Amino acid sequence: MEPEHLVTLARGWIGTPYRHQASLKGVGCDCLGLLRGVWREALGPEPEEAPPYAASWAESAPCGADPLAEAARRHLVPVPLPPAGDEPAAGDVLLFRFRAHLPARHCAIASGGDSMIHAHDGAAVTEVALSGWWRRHLSHLFRFPAGI
Repeated sequence: MEPEHLVTLARGWIGTPYRHQASLKGVGCDCLGLLRGVWREALGPEPEEAPPYAASWAESAPCGADPLAEAARRHLVPVPLPPAGDEPAAGDVLLFRFRAHLPARHCAIASGGDSMIHAHDGAAVTEVALSGWWRRHLSHLFRFPAGI
């Protein structure tokens, strides 16, 4: 899968309103819904159905569990985190945890350079800088598989 193609697909979702658990371009999505939608556009049907989840699901995950990262490991290709000063590659899937002891609870798609495309509560899908705050909370990095 060409990284530029993935970024083009993700940019096609920009402006889609935030809707918890949704995954419909132009209608609504959350961060996982964006990733699921890009998967469908790039690779076809999703490999598994996302279970229902509450907005606060990460805080209630069993101790030691990391459901978002575990699902990503089942379907995406793990990549080592880049050294300080290096950028994730365009098209990479970024997972973030907001506290060291909590599981990853947010995802985005790197769009190249120092930016990413993501959906977050209270806003539409947007492309933003991968600022220092986001870099400090980056916990996992994955790539889409080459094909199915």
